[in-house]
Amino acid sequence: MRALLAIILAMLAAPVLADELRPAVIELAEREAGKWSLEWKIPVAANSRSSAPMLPQPVIPQSCTMAGDPVQRAAPLALLGSAQLACDGDLAAEQFGLTELLGSADAIARVSPLGRPTQTFRLTADAPTATIAARPDAWGVARDYFVIGAEHILFGWDHLLFVIALVLLVRSGWAVVKAATAFTVAHSITLVATTLGYAGLPSRPVEALIALSIVFLAVEVIRAIRDPDHTTWTRGAPWLVAFAFGLLHGFGFAGALADIGLPQGEITSALVAFNVGVEAGQLLVIAALIALLSLMKRVIPAAETPSIRFATYAIGITGSFWLFERLLG
Repeated sequence: MRALLAIILAMLAAPVLADELRPAVIELAEREAGKWSLEWKIPVAANSRSSAPMLPQPVIPQSCTMAGDPVQRAAPLALLGSAQLACDGDLAAEQFGLTELLGSADAIARVSPLGRPTQTFRLTADAPTATIAARPDAWGVARDYFVIGAEHILFGWDHLLFVIALVLLVRSGWAVVKAATAFTVAHSITLVATTLGYAGLPSRPVEALIALSIVFLAVEVIRAIRDPDHTTWTRGAPWLVAFAFGLLHGFGFAGALADIGLPQGEITSALVAFNVGVEAGQLLVIAALIALLSLMKRVIPAAETPSIRFATYAIGITGSFWLFERLLG
């Protein structure tokens, strides 16, 4: 039983603050022949104690020179930098990116030359720079946005805890599939609609409602444990609850994608790849949790209910903290 509880605790080992997974972004765009603008944005955690956090400096192509000093400023939950460059040639085979990326953070780097396709790169802490190609990789955008989408569900703790709570509520295979499908369809609708400008909600109430959705599911799981025979509309039609809250989570995904940005000319492929990445991460979590519950039921059936109760209380307490933080903060 202790081993199984340790596995569940590992899944719930989230930071107390559920900051969205927001990669850094650096973009080099040619405004007129040989003249480029450089802009970069580094997310800052909401719980950062530093009064003057350092903004990592850009790595510019060797054939470029910076006109004056870069401008740096602070914005809500981000540090911003901008500069003007003068460059010779098409920059092919030259390095571009950031001097460093802290921890396991990722970054999106974009190069947009006049009259040619935008190139998009995913930077990591191990590889904070990329080599500009003579021709853009046709699959590069889709590959990078797929990875970002998968990471967003796996490390975006509020979305992850909602999915875990949904599985703990439903448990049975087919019902989980239906609920997960409803959640997928719903958040895909609002993600696409918001990204394309057809819908939108302010981020603060959306994030508070996402935290509320976690608390709501945790309460429903505990009620199901205490009275397995009592049927509620949530337990009778979990797919409907998953769909309703999925619409809210879609606004959250869209907010994260807005922070990252979409490359001009590759909006459709990036959007589809991000959404598919989210689903791949979601399915991975669901499969792992169902396998864990199945193993627990076979090997130590007496541990199943106490373990689920413990995990659910942990999820509910975390969601409640986020809810009050987002309402009062």
